[in-house]
Amino acid sequence: MLRRVRVLSVVGARPQFVKLAPVAAAAAGRVEHLIAHTGQHYDANMSDAFFADLGIPAPDVNLGVGSGSHGAQTAAMLEGLEKVVLETRPDWVLVYGDTNSTLAGTLAAVKLHVPVAHLEAGLRSFNRRMPEEQNRVLTDHAADLLLAPTETAVGHLGREGLAERTVLVGDVMTDVLLRVRESVAGAPLPVPGIEPGGYHVATVHRPDNTDEPGRLRAIVAGLAAVDGPVLLLAHPRLRSLAERHGIALDTGSIRVCDPLGYPELVNAVAHSRGVITDSGGLQKEAFLLRVPCTTLRPETEWVETVDLGWNVLVDEGFDRLAAIVARPAPQATEATPYGTGAAAAAVIDALESARVG
Repeated sequence: MLRRVRVLSVVGARPQFVKLAPVAAAAAGRVEHLIAHTGQHYDANMSDAFFADLGIPAPDVNLGVGSGSHGAQTAAMLEGLEKVVLETRPDWVLVYGDTNSTLAGTLAAVKLHVPVAHLEAGLRSFNRRMPEEQNRVLTDHAADLLLAPTETAVGHLGREGLAERTVLVGDVMTDVLLRVRESVAGAPLPVPGIEPGGYHVATVHRPDNTDEPGRLRAIVAGLAAVDGPVLLLAHPRLRSLAERHGIALDTGSIRVCDPLGYPELVNAVAHSRGVITDSGGLQKEAFLLRVPCTTLRPETEWVETVDLGWNVLVDEGFDRLAAIVARPAPQATEATPYGTGAAAAAVIDALESARVG
């Protein structure tokens, strides 16, 4: 009798927990699924709460690596994950997205000759300054199975000579967002004192936007000038850097808030006037919720959001930010470039049909 495929998921950061949720649900009863949490995001609001909010099984392993430089953090993860792979002997190591946890999981498996599957393969910003771009390119070229979320991603992989390893599965974040949207319908807004359609949701966390004081100051001034409240979901790193740079975040229209749990975030975005962000995932979530997005970057991996008119890129002239976010509403669309909510099942199908040995 053929035994079930054993899959080891490696995660460590908020976006990966969201992607893990539908995969864990689809895996139940079909494959033997183990979860290794590197601890890259380690406070309760960024880790434990996400597992609880999204109904994800508790991790089988938590390395508790925490923060650190890219080299130190990745090295600590690599050492810990090597032991996990040796002990669990999976048929597949499944890595998610583009974090240091992704690269560490890939390297640990490849060195031990264990097949690697990369979920969200083929995304490209074509900006090699981004650690995420470095991680995703290296992972794609080392992995054995590339699980692409979009036709655009499939095209990128084909041009890099990786077509034979590529399977189009759709975007698992679409799966979970559609489910969570239904679950929060009718729930009260997670931040008191705001009215539906009367505020913006903002996040700023990328080093290119936060580490140079002049640029961060210009972004904050631009957010402060936006009409109506701007809920700035400020991660600890942003708060620390702003304090170090002498920049007051709670100014003008800005209301500084703690990061929200995923259901609360979906609820807040769904009822907002728009999103202002440098995040990758939040751009796409805004599009799926049909909320206009303004992205504080020169490029995006989710080019479909721009092509369809729901996302505008802003990399300079932040004094014009208030006017940009007040632009006319985009044209309505029924396009589904990220799938219709069945991506996680397609991921498990691919892992079962491509099993090695």
